Amino acid sequence: MASYALVVLEELQLVSVDGVLYVPVRVKPRASHTRILGCKEGALQVAVAAPPLDGAANQELIREMARRLGLPKSHLRLASGQRGRNKRIAVQGLSAERCRELLSVRP
Repeated sequence: MASYALVVLEELQLVSVDGVLYVPVRVKPRASHTRILGCKEGALQVAVAAPPLDGAANQELIREMARRLGLPKSHLRLASGQRGRNKRIAVQGLSAERCRELLSVRP
């Protein structure tokens, strides 16, 4: 599993615009539990336990990202992908380097 952490650090394509960091995410809803799976094709892969109904999966994604990044949920918002699996999360108050470090998959 340590190889996934290395992949997240090297491959995750973060974009910073005017102090806001954009994190590309690919969501897999209805998982057994919510967790970060790794990185694939530049996007963070996240399994979400909630179903994709009435925004429940999006809320669970924001909750997990805020928890992992150590930020209040108010510092994160869904910038794009409200109805799809491919999303962009806007994060305020975090550098790209620190974000990569915090999102690294732990063995």
